Amino acid sequence: MNAWDDNDSRFMERALELAEQGRYSTKPNPCVGCVLVKEGRIIGEGWHKKAGQPHAEKEALADASARGESVQGATAYVTLEPCSHYGRTPPCCDALIDAQVAKVWVAMTDPNPLVAGTGVARLKAAGVDVQVGLKAEQAERLNRGFLQRMRQGLPYVRLKMASSLDGRTAMASGESQWITGAAAREKVHQMRAQAGAVVLGIGTVLADDPSMNVRLSPTELTRLHLTELDAHPLKVVLDPHLSLPFDAKLLQSGGRNLVMTTRQAVEASPEIVEQFLQQGVDLVAVAAQEDRLEIEAILRYLAEEEQINDVLVESGAIAAGAFMQSGLVNELHVFIAPVLMGDLAKPMFVLPGLDTMAQRLVWQLQDVERCGEDLHLQLLPVTQSQSKPEIEERK
Repeated sequence: MNAWDDNDSRFMERALELAEQGRYSTKPNPCVGCVLVKEGRIIGEGWHKKAGQPHAEKEALADASARGESVQGATAYVTLEPCSHYGRTPPCCDALIDAQVAKVWVAMTDPNPLVAGTGVARLKAAGVDVQVGLKAEQAERLNRGFLQRMRQGLPYVRLKMASSLDGRTAMASGESQWITGAAAREKVHQMRAQAGAVVLGIGTVLADDPSMNVRLSPTELTRLHLTELDAHPLKVVLDPHLSLPFDAKLLQSGGRNLVMTTRQAVEASPEIVEQFLQQGVDLVAVAAQEDRLEIEAILRYLAEEEQINDVLVESGAIAAGAFMQSGLVNELHVFIAPVLMGDLAKPMFVLPGLDTMAQRLVWQLQDVERCGEDLHLQLLPVTQSQSKPEIEERK
């Protein structure tokens, strides 16, 4: 077991704070922070800001140089194993070796097959003292989506619902704007900004004609290190019969649009396919059973072909229920408004086949937050929970 002291913990915590700043802007890359320390003081800091831009280690080395500091003999604290391959930028382990750092603390190794321990190995081969595992749990939480994509070939899935106190999402007529207040809606826009893709069913499009883009103030976008152009996630419509209207708002609201459908629909509707392509809409056929697209096929395509780390599902009761029953939802976010909508209003989920208590889907409350007059509940499937967490109530 590696031994570290309070100063090591403090410097790695600072590296994690720096990495956190990239939570919204680095996709599809992971969030990474780096701190360089010499003789007990920080001489350089950096974090990865955006794919294609310098990684955290090189940002920290440049910061040290700008401060007029020599990095030779310094210790680096890095939240994820330094990369060892040429991508859009050269390997970070080589940059640390060339800078002649003496020691590198790594919070966790990188499961990316292009790295997967080779960064640590190259540092050690160059005579650098490398220690792994400091603040590993915090580093894992920081990059849940990236890590799950690398390990399982699946994105991390958050499903969001807005409901009344009696668990209803729309009136019987379909009217649903707005159940929750402005603070809750802004929180949802932040969740969209974090996601690489937002997924919704065709029923939601036909009923509500949503824009599904990110609508945040310039000040908030700046705080999240985003521009208006790169804030929008990929919008994915699950449309087995190619029923999406050509004038749907989401097709005009910024960002890329992807329609997922069946091979039969593509082959039967070449004119519709051509018109979507002319509008810049991407189409892909995925596996389906009885006109219902397979959830795992949807998610694997997004992970493997689109490099999506985090998916936000914002859909109606049918698609939301299918995701819930797939067992592939990692977090459930429910925004509850202090209103009652009655037994004729539409439910949160359609869950066919649940006939007994033994078949119920059990979730565990992880966090409660007040959003204006509404509550934001964050839940995890019980199989994901290591132990019963303390519930934090915030105002």
